[in-house]
Amino acid sequence: MDKKKNGLNTICTHAGELRDNEFKGAIAPLYMSTSYAFDDVDVKRYPRYFNTPNQEALGKKIAALEHTEAALIFGSGMAAISTTMLAFLKSGDHVVLQQTLYGGTYHLIVEEFNKFGIEYSFTQGWRPEDFEDLVKENTRVIYVETPSNPLLTITDLSRIAGIAKKYGLISMIDNTFASPVNQNPIDFGIDIVIHSATKYMGGHSDICAGVVASTQENIAPIFGLAKNLGGSLSDYTVWLLERSIKTMGIRVKAQNENARRMAEFLASHGDIQKVYYPGLPDHPDHTIAKSQMKGFGGMLSFELNESLDARQFQKALGLIKSSMSLAGVESTVLSPALTSHALLGAEERKRQGISNALIRFSVGIEETEDLIADIEEALKKVKKVHKGQLQ
Repeated sequence: MDKKKNGLNTICTHAGELRDNEFKGAIAPLYMSTSYAFDDVDVKRYPRYFNTPNQEALGKKIAALEHTEAALIFGSGMAAISTTMLAFLKSGDHVVLQQTLYGGTYHLIVEEFNKFGIEYSFTQGWRPEDFEDLVKENTRVIYVETPSNPLLTITDLSRIAGIAKKYGLISMIDNTFASPVNQNPIDFGIDIVIHSATKYMGGHSDICAGVVASTQENIAPIFGLAKNLGGSLSDYTVWLLERSIKTMGIRVKAQNENARRMAEFLASHGDIQKVYYPGLPDHPDHTIAKSQMKGFGGMLSFELNESLDARQFQKALGLIKSSMSLAGVESTVLSPALTSHALLGAEERKRQGISNALIRFSVGIEETEDLIADIEEALKKVKKVHKGQLQ
C-alpha cells in the first residue's frame, strides 16, 4: 500500500496490516510467543528486539501515519522520550529544550541528565530565536513540544528544523497533543517524532505505550539503545493499540470539533478568566498553528475567575471526569499543578505560567450540549458555595 496515495482513515485501518493467512480473519492475528526459531530464519525475533510480528506491523502503520520510514513501539511515552534522547546524547553533549514541556520530560532532564554528564538549557520562551540563542559548540539536540502541555503554546516547526540543519543538530518533537491526524512534523523538516501512544493513538484510556518515528538512519541508534534498556511493549498491548489506531482519525476529528466549540463557549463565559486554545483567533500563536496543523486538537486549558475555586469546580462536575491522563473518548479535567506538572515545583510552575487555578480540559466525543450543561451546573454549585462563604 502506497501511504502517499491513501487517505488518513485508510492508513489508520490498513497500513502495515498483519494478515491472517491461515483462517482469513478480518482483523490482525495476535502472536503472543516470546520465543521464536533462530535457525534457518531471515529474522531472529524476540520481544525485546522490537521485531515480533505484531510489533513490526504496528511500526509500519505508525510510520505511514507520520510520513517516516520506520517506527518503534515502547512501553510508555517516557520510555520513548528517554531512550530517544539518550541515543543521541552522551557525556559532554548539550541539548536545548523548550520551556513549556510535559512535566515528566522536565523531571527526566533535571533529575537524570546530570548523572550522565549531559548539559541542558531550557528556553525562556518558544520562539525560534529563543532556541538559536542557546545553541553551543557541544549542542547535539533541539527538543520541542507543540502544542505544549498544558498551555497550548505553538512552536514554529519549519524554523526550528531550519535552525537544527544550520548547526547540524537533531531535532525532536513530542507530537502527542496534536497526534498524526492534526500534525506531521516530518513534513516541516523535523527529524524525529515522539508520541505518548497512551493518549490519542490509544484513545480509550486503557493502553500505556510510546512511539518514535523517523528515518531508518535515525531509528538505528534508538533501536541499539532500546534493546539494551528493555522498554518494549507486550504484544497483547501492541495488538490493542493497533486496533485503537484504526478509529483514531474519526475520534480525533470529532474531538477537534468538540474542543473548538467548548473553547468558544468558555471564552465567551463571564465566569472564565482565560482560555488557552490555538484554534481561537485571539490565541497569540493562532497563525502559526494554522500554517502547520490540519486541526487544532482536542486539548485546551482555562482559568476560572479568581473568586471561584478550581478544585471545587472540578469536584462539582458530573459528566466530565477528574482524571490523571488525557485524550480518551470521555472528557476529563485535571489541575496540572497537582498532577502532570507537580514535579516542577511551585517556582518553576510560576515561571512557566502554570497557576494553581489552571484547569486542563481533554475534550471527548460526547455531545457538546451535554458538556456545556455539566460545566454550567458545576459553576452554579461553586458560586453558591462562594456566596455562602462571603455571607
